Amino acid sequence: MAKLKVYRTAIGFDDAYVAAPSKKAALAAWGSTRDLFARGMAELVDDPALCAAPLADPGTVVRRSRGTRDEQIAALPKTKASRARPADAEDDAAPRVAKRKAAKPPPDRGALDKAEAAFAATESAHAVAAEALQTKIRTLEAQYRALRKRQATELAALEEVRAAADAAYREAVARAG
Repeated sequence: MAKLKVYRTAIGFDDAYVAAPSKKAALAAWGSTRDLFARGMAELVDDPALCAAPLADPGTVVRRSRGTRDEQIAALPKTKASRARPADAEDDAAPRVAKRKAAKPPPDRGALDKAEAAFAATESAHAVAAEALQTKIRTLEAQYRALRKRQATELAALEEVRAAADAAYREAVARAG
């Protein structure tokens, strides 16, 4: 078995660690189709404190927050103040206004949620109906087996009576003859 190494990449506000035998295996564990190592977005980790959890469960991605919410907000880049127009700019020049595109609302999931709920309810109802029929089938099979057993017992008793009557008849024919 290849020696495991611990690799790290950033995922949102977290760092994702994985113990894997190679960079390729680490990329697969993270679900990445791009070489994050070549892009400088992933690295080998050698800190024993950071390596303990991934090495305890090789191949599983272990996520750790890179700091508290306040630390993460503080690390965001500061917004630049808008630039003032130079004094020698022409007066008739229109000021540049950055237009923000209005954020599109997310698509409505209402119809999908209703369809999924209807599907789940119908699937559940079908399972209940199928189980009820299976119960009836088991009951009918038990009744059928009991009936066949009773019939076999009755036929066996009647066969004995018929065999005795046949034997008596043959004996009577033999004496008469």
